[in-house]
Amino acid sequence: MAVLAKGSKKLLNAWAFYDWANSVYSLTIASAIFPLFYGALFRDAGVEEVEIFGSMISRVPLISYVTAAAFLVVSFLSPLLSGIADYTGNKKIFLKFFCYLGSLACIGLYFFSLEHIYFGLLCYLLGLIGFWASLVFYNSYLPDIAFKEQQDAISAKGYSLGYIGSVLLLIINLLMIMKYEWFGFEGAGEPTKISFILVGIWWMGFSQYSFYYLPKGHDQGKKANKDVLFKGFRELKSVWNRLGDSPQLKRYLRAFFVYSMAVQTVMLIAAYFGEKEIAWGTDDERTIGLIISILLIQLVAVLGAELTSRASAKFGNIKTLIFINIAWSIICVFAYYIESPNEFYITAGFVGLVMGGIQSLSRSTYSKFLPETEDTASFFSFYDVSEKIGIVIGMSIFGYVTQTNGSMRTAILSIITFFVIGFVLLFFVPEKKAIEENH
Repeated sequence: MAVLAKGSKKLLNAWAFYDWANSVYSLTIASAIFPLFYGALFRDAGVEEVEIFGSMISRVPLISYVTAAAFLVVSFLSPLLSGIADYTGNKKIFLKFFCYLGSLACIGLYFFSLEHIYFGLLCYLLGLIGFWASLVFYNSYLPDIAFKEQQDAISAKGYSLGYIGSVLLLIINLLMIMKYEWFGFEGAGEPTKISFILVGIWWMGFSQYSFYYLPKGHDQGKKANKDVLFKGFRELKSVWNRLGDSPQLKRYLRAFFVYSMAVQTVMLIAAYFGEKEIAWGTDDERTIGLIISILLIQLVAVLGAELTSRASAKFGNIKTLIFINIAWSIICVFAYYIESPNEFYITAGFVGLVMGGIQSLSRSTYSKFLPETEDTASFFSFYDVSEKIGIVIGMSIFGYVTQTNGSMRTAILSIITFFVIGFVLLFFVPEKKAIEENH
């Protein structure tokens, strides 16, 4: 197969299509069906806490800490593996490995139960690692396959494809769960677990299109050895040192670290908040209501990503990011007070508008600010490590506040601080100068 030229439509679409493949994980496992399944396990057993390594811990802090642990692992693996990828010039093999790891872990969630809590949590942990570690290499492809003037649009297209694909599978799963008798099941439990299998198959299967067209990377013709095991960490130090020559990029990264901590934490716990804190009524109403909310977020997010792309073209990336951070702060304040399903739906709609926009724009803004280099994997590893360490801190704080105060609402309110600091720091990033100083 001939290597596709940088900027070609087919190559850009192949890259964006990986979002279609892997976003079913973030919707079904991270946001919708698994949180419902997880909460039902505890409610049906009539317990709120389980014993983990000799200590009793509530279900929400437990999943928060496991999530933090997964991101801690990813924070360590990202520089380790990206350094090897840069040295050998084959980042595709790592993208494939973590894709398959995450897919198989999703399939393993079929066996999640309180009786096998350690195995279930391990699959949840590995699913997170597979999803987020694969994104390190996926994101690092962006400067390789797209010219700078294409990056905002193709980044937004990737997120849009992800939202559409994940909504499609969620509808299929929802139909199977709510109308289980149509499929020959005796209850909703079995089709709920089968939905985890479908996620793994979808992710693994559709990613083949991206794998077929994406290049290996900058082939160096070298093989990994013990001397390059910690090359990634040396590269992170090198990137940090190079930031001294790019003060505006360094300022942007500070702001990104803080506000991304808040964004990712809220997104990771939103479904657990809705499942536990909102007065849905019956279990069926809870299931339907929460999934409708997630669907609403995904559908509105397609519009949000497009509006954000247009706003950044008109007003600039930094000004748009400042506005989105202010919007997130207002949403968190409102979320503290909501109790009814209708209030949750309204909140979900506004979350959708700002969710995809801030992710795609943050990624493309960083790509624009990068100095001219072929060492994109290391620079994006630095970006991703910053994001993951922020998530470790954010989820740990959220879990601790929830465990000590017994209230997810108080924990949500504490997140606002990071949004406020984030948009204040963004004020000190002059966008035009940041782009000019590196080109």
